[in-house]
Amino acid sequence: MIYFDNHATTRVDPRVVEAMLPYFTERYGNSGSTGHPVGEEASTAVEDARRQIAACLGAQPAEIVFTSGATESNNLAIRGVALRRRRRGNHLVSVRTEHDAVLEPLGRLAKREYELTLLNVEPYPSPLAGRLDPQKVAGALRDDTVLVSVMLANNEIGVIQPLAEISAECRRRGVLLHCDATQAVGKIPIDLQQVPIDLLSFSAHKIYGPKGVGVLVVGGGDPKVRLVPQITGGGQQAGRRSGTLNTPGIVGLAKALQLCTDEMPSESKRLTALRNRLWEGLGQRLGQLQLCGPALDALESSGQPLRLPGNLNVSCGDVDGEALVMAMGDLAVSSGATCASTNPGPSHVLLALGMGEDLARSSLRFGLGRFNSQEEVERAIDIVATAVGQMRKLASS
Repeated sequence: MIYFDNHATTRVDPRVVEAMLPYFTERYGNSGSTGHPVGEEASTAVEDARRQIAACLGAQPAEIVFTSGATESNNLAIRGVALRRRRRGNHLVSVRTEHDAVLEPLGRLAKREYELTLLNVEPYPSPLAGRLDPQKVAGALRDDTVLVSVMLANNEIGVIQPLAEISAECRRRGVLLHCDATQAVGKIPIDLQQVPIDLLSFSAHKIYGPKGVGVLVVGGGDPKVRLVPQITGGGQQAGRRSGTLNTPGIVGLAKALQLCTDEMPSESKRLTALRNRLWEGLGQRLGQLQLCGPALDALESSGQPLRLPGNLNVSCGDVDGEALVMAMGDLAVSSGATCASTNPGPSHVLLALGMGEDLARSSLRFGLGRFNSQEEVERAIDIVATAVGQMRKLASS
């Protein structure tokens, strides 16, 4: 099996497993039970992890709130702010290409007398396809806007949004900014001292850490972010998210993020080369191949790449993507977003780019990661080309 679905989840790095293991069987205390050495040991591990994570992101340790993952973090950020700041107004701003873990809680609020503005992105086939113009954010802000939510890197097409400019617009108007950074953390540099983001969500399992643990960074600047908690009980984490902390998962998350941060420069270069070779090889073997999202060599005005290093999303034109995934038994990829696989419709992200339903349905998403190799890329090119060729031959016969 060749695993090219690292946007859906990643294999846990053995170094992460090694760091976690003692906290299952040897240092198994409850970090909230600080009256004895076993609990103190767990508490120390959690606080060490909190400091480590904060240092990787340019945040403060007190701003790190541990959750069960990015979906919970997104819900806590969006619902927590909207319910807390209701006196300021009831207007929310986001983007049509956001993950469902953002669009769904926003949609539920819109059914409760909140007003929601969803912004369009640069359309297909522009080389900047998927990019959000910061001026659209500026134009959408109103005196009653309480929150803007923009993901940093898209989970399907890998486009990286200009958060520095968007943050500046929000700061100018005193509007809080939330960012779903699930696909970006550990893959591109993030420094909250340089680019202030009031609320930032991510999960461990996208960065070679364990499933079931994530973070919401809750800014403590000006204005200080205050949330209505969504899970209440024992009052852990300053009351922002109650519940016994997942000490092994938290230790694993911190280790995973530190490894990604340390290895980012070389890994970005390696994954970019593998991704570009995959696109080149598929293009040589297949006709009617369309690139979904920004051009692979597209740059922001700052000179930074506009696309995640390991992301490639292509449309095969006349082949159904779901059927193609099933035909490539030895290659694990996604047709559309894995988290939306319960929805049989075409990708809402690709439709938001203005791609037709046929192109959207024939899309494949490749997510290259730490454990992928040049040899696997060459084998994947052959697997995809063979499967597409066979399906096209059957369709024409």
